[in-house]
Amino acid sequence: MSLNLRQIEVFRAVMITGSIRGASELLFVSEPAVSRLLSHMEQRIGFALFERIRGRLHATLEARKLFPEVETVYECVKRVNEMARDLSEHQEGILNLVASPSVGQMVIPHAIAEYRQSHPNVKLTFHYLNYVPLIERLLKRQADLAITILPSNHPNLEHEVIGEGQLICICPYNHPLSRRAEIKVADLLAYPFISYERNSPFGQMVQKVFADCDETVKPVIEVGSPQNACALVQAGAGIALVDSFSARSWSASRFVARPMADAPQLNAYLVRLRDEPQSQLTHTFVETLKSVMLNEGHLSKLDRCA
Repeated sequence: MSLNLRQIEVFRAVMITGSIRGASELLFVSEPAVSRLLSHMEQRIGFALFERIRGRLHATLEARKLFPEVETVYECVKRVNEMARDLSEHQEGILNLVASPSVGQMVIPHAIAEYRQSHPNVKLTFHYLNYVPLIERLLKRQADLAITILPSNHPNLEHEVIGEGQLICICPYNHPLSRRAEIKVADLLAYPFISYERNSPFGQMVQKVFADCDETVKPVIEVGSPQNACALVQAGAGIALVDSFSARSWSASRFVARPMADAPQLNAYLVRLRDEPQSQLTHTFVETLKSVMLNEGHLSKLDRCA
């Protein structure tokens, strides 16, 4: 009762267009050919996929349940074709990168621009994502490297520290806290505070900073990333704790950054599959990235030479 890709393609076309004629036009085949393939598919699986009511096709409950799985298969086949085309067009290779918004906003674009100067014929793809989808892309082998400010404890992944940062407080210019050389958690309590979703890794980090001082986070706004927090602070919506990578990417910002007392150090991590051999393309990009981290003050010379 197994189905082949052609049958799946025909079923998908009928579901999308809602008719045999529409499917035939989409697939550039005759209507009888579509009808035969659809009929044969129904015989193979043992139940009807469509009902004809008043001259129109209507998907059965079984067809509607099957369709999401068919879409998944279709997307996988499309990615295979795209990858084959890319490999054919870019003989020197393809490098797929993902990063968290904190380092993805500025540091990674700088590294990509520098890398392109010595590798003009390598195709690069780049997306910045939150932590969970970022890790999923690595595990699904849809990315070669990930750069994030949160370490991974997944057994199939390994990480390496490639940058150093801190948790800092940002506030608008002329804010009372902007006149302080260092800020304590108690200083934050009197002002509208922007924080993160409680169950997110960054949200848990901020909660711990408050809890260590016997205080509770009471945000007026919750956001998905430190970059979102920077935008809101710049707009005057409140104050926030962010990583220094994010704050530095807002070089022309209208907020000020101040160190937090007893704040945890944050690192930028390079994350990759543990069992995946490192290609020469990957190796040279990592070296370029480390050089950018050093030049922008995110990596000490001692660590660079280690």
